[in-house]
Amino acid sequence: MDVVIVGAGTAGCVLAARLTEDPSRQVLLLEAGPVFGSAGEFPEELLRVSSLSAVLPGHPFNEPHPAYLTPDLPWTIPRGRVLGGSGAMNGANYVRPTRADFDDWVGLGHDRWSYDACLPFFVRAETDLDFGGDLHGREGPLPVQRVKGSAVSPLSGAFLDACLAAGFAEEKDKNGDEAPGVGWMPGNFVDGVRVNTAISHLLPHLDRPNLTVRGNAPVTRVVIENGRAVGVAVGDEIIRADEVVLAAGSVKSPHLLMLSGVGPASALRAAGVDVVVDLSEVGQGFSDHPDVYVGFTAKQDVPFDPDTLTAQVALDLDSGADPAGDLELLLFVIPLGAMMTDTGSGRTSLRKGATDVLRRPRRTLSALRGVSLRRLATQVIRQGDLNLMVALQHPESRGHLRLLPDRGLELHYEYLSTESDRARLRTGVRTAVDLLRSGPMSPWVGAITGPDPAALESDASLDRWVRRHLNSNFHLSGSARMGPVVDQELRVLGVEGLRVVDTSVWPTVPRRGTNASAVLLGERAATFS
Repeated sequence: MDVVIVGAGTAGCVLAARLTEDPSRQVLLLEAGPVFGSAGEFPEELLRVSSLSAVLPGHPFNEPHPAYLTPDLPWTIPRGRVLGGSGAMNGANYVRPTRADFDDWVGLGHDRWSYDACLPFFVRAETDLDFGGDLHGREGPLPVQRVKGSAVSPLSGAFLDACLAAGFAEEKDKNGDEAPGVGWMPGNFVDGVRVNTAISHLLPHLDRPNLTVRGNAPVTRVVIENGRAVGVAVGDEIIRADEVVLAAGSVKSPHLLMLSGVGPASALRAAGVDVVVDLSEVGQGFSDHPDVYVGFTAKQDVPFDPDTLTAQVALDLDSGADPAGDLELLLFVIPLGAMMTDTGSGRTSLRKGATDVLRRPRRTLSALRGVSLRRLATQVIRQGDLNLMVALQHPESRGHLRLLPDRGLELHYEYLSTESDRARLRTGVRTAVDLLRSGPMSPWVGAITGPDPAALESDASLDRWVRRHLNSNFHLSGSARMGPVVDQELRVLGVEGLRVVDTSVWPTVPRRGTNASAVLLGERAATFS
């Protein structure tokens, strides 16, 4: 093989499709989970855009990773283990990083990753069904659109009105290089189907003789000889290639680097791994978006179309410290329980959820080992609530991946470790409560179920509430970042023939979701020699 790509997720599928446009280049794409030969072979929970049931603990299409959101808050982080990766089971919001993100990265010395340099690759990837002009694609494989017409939830319209009435600016095109504000979320979906990059980029080209896709092939390490990556190990099998690309995601790619002897020397030796290259920042200094959900009950039934996005409108705003927008408020128009149990009705079915868990009790219990039982109980009790998510989009706090003695991995997020992060998230929560209590939302919002009035009385009480209800957006970035781990062409320092192509490489987590930025990485990396 000329190139072996490890991981058929968002970036990996794009990269494999683009590389094999050259018929002389032989590419093997390896996926740890199952693969499918057509879009129609995907299970319904991976296709239905309103379903998040595949992220449930124990689901066979995700791999759970033990984590600590804070030092005293254990959780589990699911990552996709199926063709399409985590992009096959996410919320299908497709928002690019802001210009400020690219400016920040250029300021760190990564001048080849400016906004203007990356824009053509966003355009190349997409067909935007709503916007034209120089900022949007019309001929790319990935469909992008916003909810419109009869699919719009009246709750979304009320939230948009509430934000405008409160004085927030309108952001008409969230992929349009505009100032942050309230606007309709773009999504990669069409006719009710979540179009992951396997569907958009890869599957139409499976007949190429130079493209091989192999599923149920978990890679255990990169084979490195004399300072050069020469292949990968899948169990006892060694697959040789001229170049190895890790596109296994921001958890698994740095994990594979470490298992291959590339990482912090002391951590590798402690786990019994021979050190090949001492790269101290592998798995260190990652960032992600911490979030909490402000819950509320509905005064009346909220109409819902199961063939569209469940989060249709977002408010991106400046907490006072970041004009590019360091907070995001994202309204969900059905309960999280309904998304997780995937009834298609917009209502939660505890019976269906329990049935799904009982189908795989061992996997579920294993995935939940060590998780806070109080948190789980709270989520079950409030599973029928509607939610306004509040996320910190430009955090200061940094986390690390810990290689365990058994060579497994543990994620330590260190969320809210600075006062600035805590203060900004408090601002977001208070803004969310004010918007839910405002006039345009009054026909729809009954009671606010959290935070309660007592939690809002002081900063200290609100901090306590936030810590008890803290979640993660699963946008982990920077675990093998440009600068200390890879260069601007994503080549691993100290090892020839080895690249990382996923959100591990971003110096910091983008201020918006990471779905579109992963597509960018696949598109851009295909042009590197």
